[in-house]
Amino acid sequence: MRVLLGVTGGIAAYKVAVVVRRLRADGHAVRVIPTEASLHFVGRATWEALTGEPAPSGVFENVPGVEHIRLGRRADVVLIAPATADFLAQVAAGTARDLLGSALLATTAPVLMAPAMHTEMWNHPATRANVETLRARGVHVIEPAVGRLTGPDSGPGRLPEPDDIVEALYAVAAGHGLEALGTEQDKPWGDLHGISIVISAGGTREPIDLVRFLGNRSSGRQGFALAEAARERGASVTVVAANVALPLGEGIERIDVETSQELGAAVKAAAQTADVVIMAAAVADFRPETVAGHKIKKSSDSGLVLTLVQTEDVLSALVASRREGQVIVGFAAETGDGAADVLEHGRRKARRKGADLLIVNPVGEGMGFGDVPNTVAMLDARGEQVGAASGSKLAVAHAILDKARTLVGA
Repeated sequence: MRVLLGVTGGIAAYKVAVVVRRLRADGHAVRVIPTEASLHFVGRATWEALTGEPAPSGVFENVPGVEHIRLGRRADVVLIAPATADFLAQVAAGTARDLLGSALLATTAPVLMAPAMHTEMWNHPATRANVETLRARGVHVIEPAVGRLTGPDSGPGRLPEPDDIVEALYAVAAGHGLEALGTEQDKPWGDLHGISIVISAGGTREPIDLVRFLGNRSSGRQGFALAEAARERGASVTVVAANVALPLGEGIERIDVETSQELGAAVKAAAQTADVVIMAAAVADFRPETVAGHKIKKSSDSGLVLTLVQTEDVLSALVASRREGQVIVGFAAETGDGAADVLEHGRRKARRKGADLLIVNPVGEGMGFGDVPNTVAMLDARGEQVGAASGSKLAVAHAILDKARTLVGA
């Protein structure tokens, strides 16, 4: 089989080298047309070494050979991997800005595209419309995988694994559709496949009146990073989000709440069928005893006195009601004081709460809250340190999941 492989300018281009090796090992001839942008990621020499064939990228290379027509005509099947949002738009518009675009216009072979881009780009209405246009014309477009993207991001938009691309290409070449392969979400993947995880994230708000509330500085970023990392590793994920203004990747169930009471009810309901519960949200310890049904007016210079009552200890309630084999992970955002340092406060809380794992992280100015790196210590129910992690919130999330994974079924 003669495979024409177009490589466009995405960082996932490096994974396509494995696709070429697999196709060549299976006995197929492969010609690669890299776009100029893609050569910033993988050089022409790599494609020529792997295929044993020239890898032209310009329309004016080998003009006597009329490459822009000949390559398209000779192909038995065409694969574009990775297919960037820009290239999908180009093909949907029917333009031929380069050798690869020209070859696509000249081919009558079946075409498979494997998109790879950031989640926001994949979900953009223009990209979705371009994909539907291509599918309506008979182009096969495989769904991107859910997983780690460039930098700290994670979500749908990851290039599928090389074996999955090859499997899809063979199905297209044989005249079959992609439906028989199932969606990416249907396929088992990752070390957390088959594990159900509930994660609370963000910070609760306890109303004072119809306008004001008591709250905290939690942004929900660490909880959402845990959710994205868990989904990337194959888990079934539900997030109970308390006042979080952040997007979540495809395939993650989201329940939005505001108060500690709402969060507690939502987490306890979701936890009934969960294998792991991670309480990453900053739940208020106190709430106003009464809530005014109107905005409280400033009527004098005497100030305002609020009577606060304790909220439910959701983490302790989850520990008390957990099923056999269920793993409970708590979080403790701590600051040191005259009585003890951060870690000692964490040790005391770990012994008091009884969670399987307590994640202790120092917070304060420029630490813990918001879009900043995180540093955590992991303690068991006895207060003994069993792990530590630092770095981006996604890196910390993976380290926490690594430790929690060892406790599942233990």
